Amino acid sequence: MAAAVSNAYHSLPQARPSSAGQSHSDLLKVVRSDQPFKSAAISLVSLPPGALFAKITEANHAPRATWTSFQTGRDEHMEFNSDIVFINHSCDPNLVVDTARMEVRVADDRHIAKGDELTWFYPSAEWEMAQSFPCECGTERCLVAIRGSRYVEPEKLKGYFLNQHIHELMEEQ
Repeated sequence: MAAAVSNAYHSLPQARPSSAGQSHSDLLKVVRSDQPFKSAAISLVSLPPGALFAKITEANHAPRATWTSFQTGRDEHMEFNSDIVFINHSCDPNLVVDTARMEVRVADDRHIAKGDELTWFYPSAEWEMAQSFPCECGTERCLVAIRGSRYVEPEKLKGYFLNQHIHELMEEQ
């Protein structure tokens, strides 16, 4: 399964978020890479577990899922339109994206320190991703292939913050 996802991933266009301008410059620094999908967001602040990292204020409606959008409801997607889009995925994230409150918070089980790479668990908001990819986080909880929560065994999602629409879609499945 991972090989199929990996091959599909490597054939994707080398797009980069064009709508993201410099934003949240007091909270994060974007480290851009010449390689596709390798840019990252680095924290400029230290915060305790559960603290508000940023409000999502620049997002707007997206007509469909894209590789830079995030899901806010069954068939609703938004684009960050900010440097938050550079916060990468991890199966052991230090942030959560709460689509009901439109905010990014520090995960309840850790703090973030200045210099940490910022990450969130994409399946916490994504049921079916527009673009799957091989996970490279290498953590004990690594799912190997990130396709959306629809494709993750419910047992493996326990312990993660999941947005309400993901809980609802899981109940229907």
